[in-house]
Amino acid sequence: MDCHRTDDHVQQSLSSREISSKNSLLGEDSFRRVVEWAPSAMVMIDRDGIMVLVNAQTERMFDYGRDALIGQSVEILVPARFRQHHQTFRAGFFDDPQPRPMGAGRDLAGCRADGSEFPIEIGLNPITTEAGAMVLASIIDITERQRAQQRLEDALREKTVLLNEVHHRVKNNLQVITSLLNLQADYAADPQVRTILAESCGRLKAMALTHQLLYERKDFSRLDLGDYLKRLIQSIRSSYRAAGDRISLRLVLPSPAVQLDLERAMPFSLLINELVTNAFKHAFKGERNGEIVIEISEDENAQICLGVADDGIGLPPGAESAQASSLGLQLVQLFVEQLHGQLTIERNGGTRFSLRFPKRISSKEAA
Repeated sequence: MDCHRTDDHVQQSLSSREISSKNSLLGEDSFRRVVEWAPSAMVMIDRDGIMVLVNAQTERMFDYGRDALIGQSVEILVPARFRQHHQTFRAGFFDDPQPRPMGAGRDLAGCRADGSEFPIEIGLNPITTEAGAMVLASIIDITERQRAQQRLEDALREKTVLLNEVHHRVKNNLQVITSLLNLQADYAADPQVRTILAESCGRLKAMALTHQLLYERKDFSRLDLGDYLKRLIQSIRSSYRAAGDRISLRLVLPSPAVQLDLERAMPFSLLINELVTNAFKHAFKGERNGEIVIEISEDENAQICLGVADDGIGLPPGAESAQASSLGLQLVQLFVEQLHGQLTIERNGGTRFSLRFPKRISSKEAA
């Protein structure tokens, strides 16, 4: 009985060793297969920087035969000018072996057998083996990715140049039309016709200023309202030089600056122009002195708040509803609708137009 038990024990031990050996071989074989057929170049390196394992993609990527890589320093795959730094990085990795990507924020390059270089990204993974600690490097050639990125950047640059030219040409064309209207006004005998032409010129200047700022800032997606209002006030004041120092203009701006998308920048600019010029024309009859205050802000509900107030004679009751008799107020209502805003009018010691409209509108509202 004891002999049989001993034989059974020996057979069980042999079976265990055989199974363990097979599992070890199976694991090593599976690992090598995974490495060999990986889509990226795979290089296993020991602490001294010697390559102990490479795959087929490494041979294709670096144009070396496998026999020329195994047993050689990994630095042969690194451009000569980076090799000293690479040794330092490699030593640092083995001091703190953690999986990490390489390449983010810096340019890495590989070196082929013929000395040519190409951009790469690397992922490092520490591997514990019977021969000691090693690192398995996964290397990707990103040449095509960089070419695609360069093509996108070139296309974006061309688009920016085109948009820049479009805004510049539109601004110039509006200025030409303004000059023609001014010339026509000089030849008009009827004062009312001259006034109408002058008002049209003011609207065109407000539109041209929008394109001018977009052209200057090279940002075609939004308009800085504070910057725009400063320039618009200068333009309006130059158009009403006859008022002299009787009428002052004051601008109240928030910090930080309020930005408006390009789609609604035009109706906003025309609305401001209409409200301020109307105040200049109608609020200070005769030689009356006064002040026009323009305020812009953004509230906690992402609403842009605009106020245009004067301390003049005040708007006549019901004037805002008598749209047929006032082109200016018709245009104001039209621009308010385009901005999806709400307008209120106050008549306490003058006139105040207060407008609230959303900073952003949904595609459904825009339609």
